[in-house]
Parts: sequence; structure tokens; C-alpha cells
Amino acid sequence: MASQFFSRFNMAVPPIGASLGAAWTTVRSALPDSCVNGQPDEQLHFAKFGRKPNDTELSNLQNNGAEGGLQRVDSLGDDESCGGGGEFGNSRHKISEWQAGWNVTNAIQGMFVVSLPYAVLHGGYWAITAMIGVAYICCYTGKILVDCLYVTNEEGQLVRVRDTYVSIAEECFGRRVGARIVNTAQLIELLMTCILYVVLCGDLMVGTFPDGAIDTRSWMMICGILLLPCSFLKNLHHVSTLSFWCTMAHVVINVMIMGYCLLQAATWGWSQVSLRINIFTFPISLGIIVFSYTSQIFLPSLEGNMSDPSKFHCMLNWSHVAAAIFKSLFGYVGFLTWQENTQEVITNNLPTQGFKGVVNFILVVKALLSYPLPYFATLDLLERAFFKGRPDTIFPRMWALDGDLKVWGLALRVGLVVFTTVMAISIPHFAILMGFIGSFTGTMLSFIWPCYFHLKLKGPTLDWGTVAYDCFVIFLGVLFGVIGIYYSFRALVGAFQIGLPF
Repeated sequence: MASQFFSRFNMAVPPIGASLGAAWTTVRSALPDSCVNGQPDEQLHFAKFGRKPNDTELSNLQNNGAEGGLQRVDSLGDDESCGGGGEFGNSRHKISEWQAGWNVTNAIQGMFVVSLPYAVLHGGYWAITAMIGVAYICCYTGKILVDCLYVTNEEGQLVRVRDTYVSIAEECFGRRVGARIVNTAQLIELLMTCILYVVLCGDLMVGTFPDGAIDTRSWMMICGILLLPCSFLKNLHHVSTLSFWCTMAHVVINVMIMGYCLLQAATWGWSQVSLRINIFTFPISLGIIVFSYTSQIFLPSLEGNMSDPSKFHCMLNWSHVAAAIFKSLFGYVGFLTWQENTQEVITNNLPTQGFKGVVNFILVVKALLSYPLPYFATLDLLERAFFKGRPDTIFPRMWALDGDLKVWGLALRVGLVVFTTVMAISIPHFAILMGFIGSFTGTMLSFIWPCYFHLKLKGPTLDWGTVAYDCFVIFLGVLFGVIGIYYSFRALVGAFQIGLPF
């Protein structure tokens, strides 16, 4: 009987090896092709690059990818100081898909994750849904934005004819108007991101030493001094290294806070998460969420600087999937733990001063490591707009012929760090300001413009489903932007009427 039973059991249950093989085949089929095998046609699409003659100087670099006979043409002069391969970075310092992923992770899983439980406080389950939905939309708009850098040539191959967000805008809005509009929006977004990192450093250090002799503004000044070495950054490879260590600090913080929250599971307030929307507070939450996913500014640069651009979609998919899973869990679990007592920066809810001090200190290190990415992008935008040299711009180049910064160029870079620090001292309301920025520049850069550019440049080749989805994303962007700006501005005015928190 026993042998008969096991014989039938073996017939009913497939072998473990075959089951695992079938499971891996299923998972493999769901992965983007570039993740698993880098197909030749995709390599062919991304291996051949071109530029418009009036964009920048050209230099030919052999592409050592799968299609070795094709040339990759990067917008870079022979001078290493020119930048290239996108909006910033040097095409002679290529980055891998992992390094690109560290930079995207730095952008979308940055310091603003500490405000996600606060977003759930005001948005409930709708905020959690938004964390997942906005991740999907931002991943999609990132892909179509990079798609707008390419055109299909007569041989059916994709050729890269634009290299920046600004060059796409110039094609759609006109050379003068397009460059000014997008440059202004990007500068606002990047500068305010830098400012918010310094603001957060000050808030965290005061939370660590509430009875200390150093106040918030003094801590911000100290952090500004620590950020001065960023003035010497030269290429995206160095920024990627800092982004990697930023991600490692992020992992440590997550383990510590999530570990504490899980230990408090017995006191979680499951019924406290609301299904209703408060029209006065939810737009602030939505702005925080949108702002936390903004990475479109960096994507043309990262894709252009990747040694294998065919893996760009794979990198973008999994970085956003990981962000959506973590953010929704972190925001939900954090709110369940502290419920109505959830503060703007979740670390201020930690129970003991020692535990809070350790977490806050690591968060400050993470903020300092997060600062170089938007700071470096800001420098590149300013350099392209004002310091390319006469007659292209009104100012001369800030790089010497030997590739080193000129003294006055270094002074301008130091001045930018000082400027963000001074502004941080004047704008202290972290979460509310973050919601306001996300509702304005975040929706334009992440929702509205990529879809508009996609329709403008690729419209005749798109199917009706894609056109309808692009229009839907534009509608969401306008709706989120208008509502968020109005209510975030109201909250910001009210906060300043109450007074500065120092």
C-alpha cells in the first residue's frame, strides 16, 4: 500500500528540478529582454548614435558593444572638461547599468522617504496606491522621454539625434523658448532639491541634540561647509560612487527603522489608515509622492553615459519596482506604528534619544551623499546655458586647456554651495515645501512634458492606446499640479504665519 501511495504521489507531483526550471522560465519571460540576454537587435538600436550639427562639437568614439563595426558618436569635444553623453558627465568615463541604477535609486529613494508615513497620515490608502501608481507612470514617462532622443533612420535603426531634455524641448517648443522654459524648470527642481537636503540635515541634527547649544541654522551652516568639496567633482563616475554609498546608508536606515516598527507590531493601528480623502491635506501628500519619484532630469544623461544603453529599460524597470514596493511598505508600516502622532520626518518619532541620534546621524550622512547628484546636474545646466564660451554664450568657459577648473570657475561652484545653504536657512518647512515643489516642477518634468514631447515627436507612429494613455497622464499631471500648488501654497503660508521653527 505504501509503495503504491508514493508511486501515485510521484506521478501527481512533478520533479522539483523540473518545477524550478518551469518557474525560472516564467520569471525569465516576464523580465525585460535586456536583463537576461541583451538581444542583438536591441544592441543595434542603441549602438549607433548621431547628433545634429548645431548641437555640440562631435568626436567619434568606437563602440565596443556587440555591434563592433558601428560607431558611437558622443557630443563631446576632445577637451575632457566639456562634459558629454547627455546633460552632464564625460563620455570618456562610462558607467555601467549598476552605476546608473545607483543614481536613479539615489534620486527616487532619496531622503524624502522619511516623509512617506506623513503622506499616509494625510492620504491613507489612497496615498499608498499613489506610491505604486506614480512609480509606474514615472517609469513610463522616463522611457518615452529617452525614446524622444532617437529617430528611426532609413535602414529602420534608431539613431540618437538629441542628447538632453533641453534639446527635446527645443525641437517641440522652438530653440529660444524651449531651452528657457525647460532650463528654468530643471534649475528650480534641482536647486530646491539641494536646498531641501540641507534643510533636512539641520532638522535632523537639532532632533539629535535638542538641548544643545547649536541651533538649526548653525547646523545648516556646518553641513554647508562639509558640502564644499562637491565643488571639485568632474564627472558622473565620481557622482555614481557617492550614490552607491548613499544607497548603502539608505539600506542601513531602512533596516533599523523597519526593524523597530516590526517589533511594535502588537500596537499597530490597523483601523487608523483612512479610506477617505481630505481635500485640504491629500494634495500635499500627493506632491510629496510625485516629488520623491522625480528622476527624469537625469535620465538622458545616464542613458547617454551608459557603456551599454540597451540595459537602460531594464535598469529603469527594476529601480522603480523596488522603489514602489519599499515606499508603499515603509509608508504603511511607519504610519501603523505611530498613527496620528506621525511627524513630518519620521525619525523624530523614535522613542529613545540614543536610538534617534544614531538614526538621525546616518540620515545626515545619507543627505550629504545625496547632495552631489542634483548639485552636479545644476552645475552642468548652468555651464551649458552660460559658460560654453563665446560666441555660444556671453561668458567664457570655466575650464582651462589642461582640463582643470579656472579659479573663477571654482569660485562659482563654491558660490552655488553657499547659495543653497543660505536659502536653506530661509526656507525651513521641509514636507510642505516639498509638496509645493512636487506639484509644480515635478508634474511638469515627470508627467506633462514627456508625454507631450512623445505625442509631438512620435505621434504618427503611435497606436491609439498609447496616444490615449499619454493624454491621460497629461490630464493627471495638470490635475495634480493645479490642486497641489493651491493647497500646498495655503499650507506654506499658514506655516510661516505661525512662525519659523527655530
